[in-house]
Amino acid sequence: MTPQQRLHRLLTKLFLVAAVGVGYALWVNLTHWSIPCPFHAVTGLLCPGCGVTRMCLALLRLDVAAAWRANGVLLVLLLPMGVLLLYRAVVYVQKGHEPAQRWETLVWSGMAVVLLLWGVVRNVA
Repeated sequence: MTPQQRLHRLLTKLFLVAAVGVGYALWVNLTHWSIPCPFHAVTGLLCPGCGVTRMCLALLRLDVAAAWRANGVLLVLLLPMGVLLLYRAVVYVQKGHEPAQRWETLVWSGMAVVLLLWGVVRNVA
């Protein structure tokens, strides 16, 4: 597969993900119904991702303060996540499927640890 074909494939998938995201945002804004967190429904505790929908909707309104209140740790992690995903997209377009480098795995693992710790801290505090 050529780099142009990989770019086309990647952009098509990104468009589909964006379309689903925009559709979900419209659904939530119009109906005020969102997908409930199964972890919270079962345990009554907040998972590390609780508040993601509210955070994303706040960011679409450019309300960073509300996004911070919804899930501040995940908001902070959006930048390194975005950079890693962009890097991975560039590598994919240029070379195809390549295994992740050690530093990528370490960064993703570090962010996962931060999110898990956040899940504990937000329920203890």
